[in-house]
Amino acid sequence: MDDDQLDLVFHALASQPRREILAAVRGAPGCNVNFISELFDMSRIGVMKHLAVLEAANLIVSEKVGRERQMYFNPVPIQQIHEMWTDEFTRHFSASLTKLKRIIEQGEDK
Repeated sequence: MDDDQLDLVFHALASQPRREILAAVRGAPGCNVNFISELFDMSRIGVMKHLAVLEAANLIVSEKVGRERQMYFNPVPIQQIHEMWTDEFTRHFSASLTKLKRIIEQGEDK
């Protein structure tokens, strides 16, 4: 994930209404704009603007079926950020735990 895509994801998640819309899409896979609009106290245009930001960040993917667009939550960008930010710490803690295990095991032999 490049820096521009990372910025898009963080920008999309920085808004509480967008996080709520994302949760609604995640909870109702294949939903459409009308379904989401009914859940929120904002105009359909407002919902569509939030959805456009979420789609630009690749957090929502949509598929045209007839005259409607079905929307689905895409967890991949969030997973990539998680891995990017935790892999370094995971390696560090894993090495520390392995070292601690060796120390404990050596102490039990005595």
